[in-house]
Amino acid sequence: MRFKYAYLIFSTVILIPGIISLIFFGLRLAIDFTGGSVFIYDITKVDKDSLQQNINNIFQENKIEIENFILGNDSIEIRTGPIEGKGNQEVDGKIKEKYPQIIQRSYESIGPSIGRETTKNAFVALGWVSLGILLYIAYAFRDVPKPYSSFKFGISAIIAMLHDALMLLGAFSILGKIFRIEIDALFITAMLTVIGFSVHDSIVVFDRIRENLKKLPTSLSFEYVVNYSIVETLNRSFATSLTVLMTLLSLIVLGGESIRYFVLALLIGIISGTYSSIFTASPILVIWEELKSRKHKN
Repeated sequence: MRFKYAYLIFSTVILIPGIISLIFFGLRLAIDFTGGSVFIYDITKVDKDSLQQNINNIFQENKIEIENFILGNDSIEIRTGPIEGKGNQEVDGKIKEKYPQIIQRSYESIGPSIGRETTKNAFVALGWVSLGILLYIAYAFRDVPKPYSSFKFGISAIIAMLHDALMLLGAFSILGKIFRIEIDALFITAMLTVIGFSVHDSIVVFDRIRENLKKLPTSLSFEYVVNYSIVETLNRSFATSLTVLMTLLSLIVLGGESIRYFVLALLIGIISGTYSSIFTASPILVIWEELKSRKHKN
């Protein structure tokens, strides 16, 4: 804990690039949030000369405006406004007439009202989770020895949790700008999982702090008790996180394309959550108590 200010400065520095990216570029939202239709075609065996122009013409003939056209080495991704299922069949038929080798890999369409509802529900879920965690920790730590406050434990855990959420959002903002990675409903699932893991890890440390405040001599400083508690729980925290990271790395390497970015979000979040529970939540708690002690002395 003697390096507590250094840990918090490091956390802030790590967050800055993501915050800047969020401010200037935001997040690339998938159709789960914006609404629309996405066509993905396999073009492995297709001559790519004039391919984009010809497909643009097919969509225009069917009165469908293309919002985004991404041409890859072996696939194309086309995004449009929301269209009906028949529209997909007509377009797909004409494309296959022109390019028999093209195979439609996937098609997805979501209305704008559903997209808005998904966005609203995502923010509501995050808000309720934060409030629930704060109230739970405040209640669970109600027997913490005086003069320490259970709400300080709860607020410190919430700050660490927000640190992890911001880290994840910033990372995906940067990935969206550089690699055009989009966030979808699975990203919200990953976000809630990361929040739960972060708070769980913080509670493990805080619970040991509470136990040690009761059994260690009261002459010891709060910083010493926190430091002692972290050392006691360090092996458990790292062992738990390491087993999770090994599983996630296996899924990234061996898992399918559809869950790759979901697993990547979990991977970033678990690393951040392990760090923040030890090097963000606990230092905040110690600094808060130090400020309170100085205030009383003055």
